[in-house]
Amino acid sequence: MAVSRKVVAAVLACAVALAAVWALAETRSARAQEPLAIHSKLPPWSAPGTILRLRGRTATETAVELWIGDRRRATTTSGTGGGFAFRVRVPWTRGRYPVAVVAGEARAAPGALRVRPLTLAAVGDVTFGDGVATAIARHGPRWPWRSVAPALRAADLALANLEGAVSTRGAPVPGKLYTFRGPPSALRAAASFAGIDIVSLANNHSLDYGRTAFLDTIATARRFGVRTVGGGSSLTAARRPAILKRGGLRVAFLGFSDVRPLGFDAGAGRPGTVPAFSEIVRADVRGARRRADVVVAYFHWGIERSTVPTWRQRDLAQTALDAGATVVLGAHPHVLQPIERRGRRLVAWSLGNFVFAAHSPGTTRTGILRIRLGARGVVGTSFRRARIDWVQPRLVR
Repeated sequence: MAVSRKVVAAVLACAVALAAVWALAETRSARAQEPLAIHSKLPPWSAPGTILRLRGRTATETAVELWIGDRRRATTTSGTGGGFAFRVRVPWTRGRYPVAVVAGEARAAPGALRVRPLTLAAVGDVTFGDGVATAIARHGPRWPWRSVAPALRAADLALANLEGAVSTRGAPVPGKLYTFRGPPSALRAAASFAGIDIVSLANNHSLDYGRTAFLDTIATARRFGVRTVGGGSSLTAARRPAILKRGGLRVAFLGFSDVRPLGFDAGAGRPGTVPAFSEIVRADVRGARRRADVVVAYFHWGIERSTVPTWRQRDLAQTALDAGATVVLGAHPHVLQPIERRGRRLVAWSLGNFVFAAHSPGTTRTGILRIRLGARGVVGTSFRRARIDWVQPRLVR
């Protein structure tokens, strides 16, 4: 008796379904027997309290534990495909911590996690004009940095206040007593030889040679890999923070100037610097804090040659701290002012001169402020003293 086409089709459909079931069962069986594997590499180092992400694969629907040091930091369950992921905070204390992932009887050890603070090196006023330009022409653009470059390069990030234009164009602003301009080679040496990563342009010399030279400064910095804050092609651009990440820690930098020659302020479509108005400071620090773990605000403020902060400095610093700043730095007085540690936060009222023609009493005393940072803020500080010889800061041993 002939078999109907419907019966044949039903048999074939059953066979296909059975084959699919067997294939799925074999796949699941293979996944169930899949050995434990870690797909992520540990970072070279992590700042205290930052986030560690680790991914891997093991048997399906299996409990997986993450151990850092002698502590179980997290537990999860692998998915139907065997994949798992961890997102945990690294320890708050520096050290080397063995990392292990355990799934049933299986164990994988991707290595040791190195935890240490991020080191920020901050210095005061740097210019490539005036006597520094003479020194560079005589000895080369690296010469001013010869003594301090190794200490700056040893930091994870290095920050300075850049006073004056870096350009071959422009003309001095009429009627201004001191105007500074230096060659692009000077900024290249500051970046590649001295290790400067960020400069604040929020000061009373950035537009000494006009807006064209000011925009050249920004373009030259970008060309040599130096981030700029506190100045831009418009007020909106000038207020943008520079956010850099090292050791898993996101650090936001901002610049504000309270010393404001006429026409230096940025505006809508007008290049310039960021004025240190309380409402701007408050809004910008809050905005940066939402995007970063740590906020560093660099101010140009105070009275020249004064060794104590003014009430205005204190008011602006408090505004920044209340808005979420972790570190507040200052320059302009050309002399050192006190450094105050406030729990996990810090205020350095004036870092004085650095690469600068300094001759008068007090203005030759300088140094490198080293700030150690973690996700909770400042975990340590030190100050490496130096003295300026003509224009060259030399470390005091």
